Amino acid sequence: MQALPHHYTVTAQAAETSQQVVVATHNVAPLDTDAPIEFGGSGEHWSPEALLMAAVADCFILTFRAIAGPSRVPWSTLECSATGTLDRVERTTRFTEITLTVGLTIPEDVDAERALRLLHKAEENCLVTNSMVTEVHLNATVNKAS
Repeated sequence: MQALPHHYTVTAQAAETSQQVVVATHNVAPLDTDAPIEFGGSGEHWSPEALLMAAVADCFILTFRAIAGPSRVPWSTLECSATGTLDRVERTTRFTEITLTVGLTIPEDVDAERALRLLHKAEENCLVTNSMVTEVHLNATVNKAS
C-alpha cells in the first residue's frame, strides 16, 4: 500500500442536450450515468445512487479479502448485496440506512464462527461506509462447501 493520504479524482461531463453524464478516471473506461428512475431517469444507466451502493458492496468484499488473507481463513466465494434507503430527514434527502446481505462460502474444514467474525470485522473496517453518515447493517451467512 502507498503511504497516506491517497487522492482519487473522477471527472464528470454532460451536455445540456443529453440526459447522460459521463464519468471517468485515469486509465479506466468511461461510464455513462443517468438519474435513477425514481428521479426521472431512463433506468438504462448507472445512477449516482447505484454507484454508491456498488462502492459499498465492492469495498466490503475488498476489505474482507484484505482481512481474510493475513488471518489465514480460506474462502471460495463471497457475494454482497448493498441496499440503501434514501429518505428525507430534516429537509435533507440522504441515505439513512444501508443493509449488506452477504453470503460467504468456505471450505468444510474452516471454522464458520471465525469466518463470521471476519465478515463483521470487514463491515467495521470498510472505508466507504466509514466515510458515510448512515447506519450500516450486516446480514451474513456462511456456507460450507460440499
